[in-house]
Amino acid sequence: MLSISTLLLESDIIESLINFWNSTGIVLSGWENYVMLAISAVLFYLAVVKKFEPLLLLPIAFGMFIVNIPGAKEVLFAEPSDVEKGGLFYFLYKGVDLVIFPPIIFLGIGAMTDFGPMIADPKSILLGAAAQIGIFATYVGAILLNFTALEAAAIAIIGGADGPTAIYVTTKTAPDLLPIIAIAAYSYMALIPAIQPPIMKALTTKKERAIRMKQLRAVSKREKIIFPIVVTLIVGIILPSALPLIGMLMLGNLLRESGVCDRLSKTAQNELINIVTIFLGVVVGAKAYGPTFLQLKTLGIIGLGLCAFAIATAAGVLFGKLMCKLSGGKINPLIGAAGVSAVPMAARVAQKVGQETDPENYLLMHAMGPNVAGVIGSAVAAGVLLAFFGV
Repeated sequence: MLSISTLLLESDIIESLINFWNSTGIVLSGWENYVMLAISAVLFYLAVVKKFEPLLLLPIAFGMFIVNIPGAKEVLFAEPSDVEKGGLFYFLYKGVDLVIFPPIIFLGIGAMTDFGPMIADPKSILLGAAAQIGIFATYVGAILLNFTALEAAAIAIIGGADGPTAIYVTTKTAPDLLPIIAIAAYSYMALIPAIQPPIMKALTTKKERAIRMKQLRAVSKREKIIFPIVVTLIVGIILPSALPLIGMLMLGNLLRESGVCDRLSKTAQNELINIVTIFLGVVVGAKAYGPTFLQLKTLGIIGLGLCAFAIATAAGVLFGKLMCKLSGGKINPLIGAAGVSAVPMAARVAQKVGQETDPENYLLMHAMGPNVAGVIGSAVAAGVLLAFFGV
């Protein structure tokens, strides 16, 4: 006969095995987690094989992958308590939750951006502004689909083709939608080479695509230094809610153009923006947790985001056609598509589509004007939306 101590020992072992089994991801997981793991595999493929915006898409894909490993979310996002110090992602996500990461990324973007083409051709600002029509048209569409006004504002900003701006606005207006909106914004940015060309070709003629534009004038160092200061002042007076983004963007540009802060400029362009991009991408992707992410509302947001992108591209091209006609055929309408904020990818797409018609046509610098104007325009549009709702 088994002794009482032996029976107690066996009972403890069985209980321990049951506890271990109940703590495994196999028990804790649902079918949604495995769907998200499959989606993360697609994003890995787009980032690594297709090289679609890998610096952004790869961290997002890994964040989505790791959080949907059964049981991982409870560890990664564990809140601190008297007995637990909290999970790694809980603390990293504070950079998003407290709206710290997006302005820092704008600092790096400013340090990498040359506003010279826009200063040399001020009318390119109009093309950058025209592309923002996609934001406001999508806002109306989201309202008609019964999203709340604050949710509509977050969804609409996808049309700006600017991931940090989308995160900035969504954090303040509809934080529950942040994972899907951030992933949609960055995914569509990565897919610009696939989304924009069919729209550009459908709205322009071969003759228009072959238009060669005059070389831009040289922009002085004084102009480049004065520009960020003046823009910050004007936007700050008219639209203070846009200052966290515009201010950091212009500070980064001033570091670049001043010529006296090379170390700071290089740090903003490289180490700082790279570190923040890793953290931002991973924690945003990690918010795409299957059971909360896979909802009917998600499909609606993805569809509206695509519409926002398409409308922004079409609006820029159509306004480019108008400017082409008014200028007597001196402006290639393709550069209007670069009015979305994805720098410099959208400008490269305009260059590529133009060279398919005329291999010796160089539109890149002309397209950079609307492209950098789009960066400013999306931040201003974000400020308008936030000011409108008082957030």
